[in-house]
Amino acid sequence: MARGKERNDPASPAAISIIGPGMQVAGDCTTEGTIRIEGRVVGSVWAGKAVVIGKNGVLHGDLHTQDAVIAGEVVGTLLVASRLEIQGSARIEGEIQARRVQLEEGALLNGDVRMGEVVLDPPPESGPSQSAEERGGRATSRRTPSRTEGRSEPSPALF
Repeated sequence: MARGKERNDPASPAAISIIGPGMQVAGDCTTEGTIRIEGRVVGSVWAGKAVVIGKNGVLHGDLHTQDAVIAGEVVGTLLVASRLEIQGSARIEGEIQARRVQLEEGALLNGDVRMGEVVLDPPPESGPSQSAEERGGRATSRRTPSRTEGRSEPSPALF
């Protein structure tokens, strides 16, 4: 590394985490920055900055973020504090709460949409499972213990 240049801190809010094509994550994902989902996540996602779900990306769980762009599949609750863009290839089933929503022609949206102020709760602490009442929302996924968070292991039951 050249002298005088700062290293990129992977924990910085500018960091982008990627769940690539063919990758499966069973459990909750949390980042202060941005997460891009091109694979499959079964669990909730908390992103301090943004979430991008690509055309082949799948999220079965709740989403909590400032901004989101959805081109793939989401089954769960979307809580977006600022801007939600739903592209024409998106398939969403569940509740949406967002300050602003852009919906392209061709998108499939089945569920409730509420627009206005959205207050995001912080991600839950690592630990045992929490019920929907404890998280303040409806359950679409089961919280896994922290020792499995961030790991991706193939599971035939997910596909």
